[in-house]
Amino acid sequence: MKKIILILITILLITGCKSKTKENKNNQMIDLSGYSLSEVEKYAKDNNIELEIEYVNSSVKKDYLVSQDVKSGTSLKEVSNLKVAISTGRLDDSVYQEYNVNELGRVPVMMYHGIHDKKNSETNYTGGNVDKDGYQRTAEAFRDDLEFYYQSGYRMIRLVDYINGIIDVELGKSPIVITFDDSLKNNINVLGLDDNGDIIIDPNSAVGVLEEFKKKYPDYNVTATFFANAGLFDQPEYTEKILNWLIDNGYDIGNHTYSHVNFKNVDANTSVKEVASMYMLLDEYIKGKYVNIIALPFGSPGSTEHANFKYILSGNYDGYEYHTDSCLRVGWEADYSPFSKTFKKEFIKRIRAYDNNGEDFDITYNFKMLEKNHYISDGNKDNIVVSKENLDYVNNIYNLNVISY
Repeated sequence: MKKIILILITILLITGCKSKTKENKNNQMIDLSGYSLSEVEKYAKDNNIELEIEYVNSSVKKDYLVSQDVKSGTSLKEVSNLKVAISTGRLDDSVYQEYNVNELGRVPVMMYHGIHDKKNSETNYTGGNVDKDGYQRTAEAFRDDLEFYYQSGYRMIRLVDYINGIIDVELGKSPIVITFDDSLKNNINVLGLDDNGDIIIDPNSAVGVLEEFKKKYPDYNVTATFFANAGLFDQPEYTEKILNWLIDNGYDIGNHTYSHVNFKNVDANTSVKEVASMYMLLDEYIKGKYVNIIALPFGSPGSTEHANFKYILSGNYDGYEYHTDSCLRVGWEADYSPFSKTFKKEFIKRIRAYDNNGEDFDITYNFKMLEKNHYISDGNKDNIVVSKENLDYVNNIYNLNVISY
């Protein structure tokens, strides 16, 4: 009898060793899906990993893992910290109803160009428009715009996160994306260098106003994407410092073509050259740090069926190969949720940020429309929460937790 027991114990030990060896094969990070919090904590302790825990509402069972920030297969030698999301269970339907959560709602992508150090009263046009069409805005108007977005319950997210379905705003709030075209000097006007050699930014330039807002509302994730032409903010002595400062401080840089070309008026070779040349120029300063997104000059071409559109998305110029993830139109209205079947990642609409007495798709006009159909978050970027009647319209290409109520 004793002999039989010893054999059984030996088999169990061998099986356990094999299981552990399989789980930690080649000392790699494992997929913790299906693990409870206590099991995650034990795994982290056993592998000398510092654990950071975030608690989120989710359809995943309470106290079980929702997500991890280190991919399975990563060498454990490279892992010193692990951030995990642990489920607190899904919110009660009454909470979703109270906040009217709608993650299939529209998302405003705002299009700005120049920000001028002027007051609204110093212009000859409506509201804060410096030019007739409102592509140029006063610093006063831009401050008012940002305040309006904030007080209306909108919270900034990165453009690249929007197109990739990462909507990280608090419960009951709505995402908004800020973009600038043309990389004008007044986007980030440099007044000189401080004693540490860092750039001093004009407080009335676009970035100066954004940084002011960052201090005013610490809970506001202030960010924007700047789409550059060859001029690169027209301050050549500071180009490298400007680009790196923007990246280091939570902003993104995208491609607006090398010479602001109209794709409707050029051939395929020129299209490829314009796109590639701008990517190549950005490579000189911030390789691997910019976003592969193009803001289409003049909103051209107006259709993905245009012969040149495929060259905007990918091409090869003298051996330089490029790929573009998304293109922005000049647009007129908010675009769809990235979780909607009608969303087209490669061709995004934008709202022209201008004043026109509430007419012709200006800011007031658009946000009035958005009151009926804007995206309202459940507060968890790993969920897609919609009403039961809208469940069929969900396109869950990001493999998130879908919750209907």
